[in-house]
Amino acid sequence: MFSEIIAGTMRWGVWGAQHSPAKVRELIEACLQENITTFDHADIYGGHTTEELFGKAWKEMNIARDQVQFISKCGIVVNSEKKPSSIKYYNYSKDYILKCVDESLMNLETDYLDVLLLHRPSPLMNPEEIAAAFQILQESGKVRDFGVSNFSVSQFELFNQHVPLITNQIEVSVNEISSFNNGTLDQLMINKLRPTAWSVLGNYFTIRSEKNERIRKVIKTLGEKYNAAENQILIAFIRRHPSGIIPVIGTSRAESILELSQSLQICLDVEDWFRILEAATGTEVA
Repeated sequence: MFSEIIAGTMRWGVWGAQHSPAKVRELIEACLQENITTFDHADIYGGHTTEELFGKAWKEMNIARDQVQFISKCGIVVNSEKKPSSIKYYNYSKDYILKCVDESLMNLETDYLDVLLLHRPSPLMNPEEIAAAFQILQESGKVRDFGVSNFSVSQFELFNQHVPLITNQIEVSVNEISSFNNGTLDQLMINKLRPTAWSVLGNYFTIRSEKNERIRKVIKTLGEKYNAAENQILIAFIRRHPSGIIPVIGTSRAESILELSQSLQICLDVEDWFRILEAATGTEVA
């Protein structure tokens, strides 16, 4: 269903690199050269502009639609110039979901989404109403599969009883390892589903802290052992988990796409994986 690495587009537009459509085409081509065929979107990215940016680039490329996979997310309402709102909130009404999908399809210049994710859980979610929207979208051919993002174990189970879900996109990194112990990954493995993960490099490169210094010492040593860059070891760490975590990489640079794709060749020894875990927690396992 997904490529082994997913290209996250959040920072390709005004929320990051502010790329032109021509530059986005270069990134798409760089991804495809590395067999990264899945592209992760959300309606709100770039203040509701990044899907349209991607679509402008995509429509100029002579690539068969069935050779790539488009993921998008909906449910978060945020204020933007394009879609003003007086407050940030979640909306999972049937009509709103259907409207969001139609807008994403138009902006992405495609007839269907491979996967639609509910972006974040809301206290007001009605699984039966959402399931009704999903049924309409699936029967119309507008969405092929469904999943969730940032859902707890119980929230995932609640919705999976109404609509078969194919993934839970969660935060996983050396700085965020709660899913290793809170049942989220266990649940996906029980259901024979693979998690997708966002913020996979955590704050390792952006925040100086005692914790990150501990991790850095181990990562640099392992980088020498595996002849790998620090970011490659960080990706290899989460991919080593038996749930088969698929990283969503957020880079907006072609050279980083190449570098991160090479992390697929690294399989950390068990001892080395636990060295990173010990550095992340600050203590040896019990």
